[in-house]
Amino acid sequence: MAEPQKKGELLPEDVGSDDCLTSYTHIYSPDLLKDQVAFITGGGSGIGLRIAEIFMRHGCDTVIASRNLDKLKEAAQKLSSATGRRCLPLCIDVRQPESIAAAVDETLKEFGHVDILINNAAGNFLCPASALSFNAFKTVMEIDTMGTFNTSKVVYEKWFQNHGGNIVNISATLGYKGQALQVHAGSAKAANDAMTRHLSVEWGPSGVRVNTVAPGPISGTEGFRRLGGPRGEAAGHFQSLPLQRAGNKTEMAHCVLFLASRASSYVTGAILVADGGAWLTSPNDVSTLLGYWSAEKKRDK
Repeated sequence: MAEPQKKGELLPEDVGSDDCLTSYTHIYSPDLLKDQVAFITGGGSGIGLRIAEIFMRHGCDTVIASRNLDKLKEAAQKLSSATGRRCLPLCIDVRQPESIAAAVDETLKEFGHVDILINNAAGNFLCPASALSFNAFKTVMEIDTMGTFNTSKVVYEKWFQNHGGNIVNISATLGYKGQALQVHAGSAKAANDAMTRHLSVEWGPSGVRVNTVAPGPISGTEGFRRLGGPRGEAAGHFQSLPLQRAGNKTEMAHCVLFLASRASSYVTGAILVADGGAWLTSPNDVSTLLGYWSAEKKRDK
């Protein structure tokens, strides 16, 4: 008789640092994205880097774009060495459409086409609304929401409008039940979820699919650290989640791979929640979160 499967036995490979995987087991055909090109904002670290790696392991060339060019160059070298595919690092600020336009022009010059856009650039931190500055709220909205619109519009106008393509936005579940200390990011991501639906309706006739992945707590990311993930994990808080654990970056990359590939060819306007059921059962504990926020404020000083 076969042994019962143990918890976590089927989890895909991952590493906590911003490094490539030491091994990888394909769950899709290795040529699923053969000779396609993906433009990935926030692609130099965290979930964005792993998305780039998994895409490249499926035959895709990538552009990783953010504000820190040195970090991007280091990441691009790691990615190409691990996968044998091309990775172009480009410096952009998603709040500035002209910088996006220049990067997309450079992409088309280098590769000749763009098939996939991943809107992953974002900023987040814990802060009660009463302590949140006007500028802080504005900055998160500009990066998360305006950045997603700016990049989508530029790529659409320069390529997707006449050639079709796939857009996958990286969202969050924060706005589903009004997560405490997250009014800035929750509002920004809720706007992006609406944008996904609007753009899927308007751009579908051009052969453009627009979808979203909404991750939960994902280990090995800056967001996980900033939002108290390690402390919550140590305290056993994840036992309240249906899957009783944090997710990993490779799991998120697999979700994005599905939506960006022909495996989901009749899917558009969808929001794929990939949070282990967290938003259904995790407590919205204002006092605990305020205590954590206060402790972090003191530590920063």
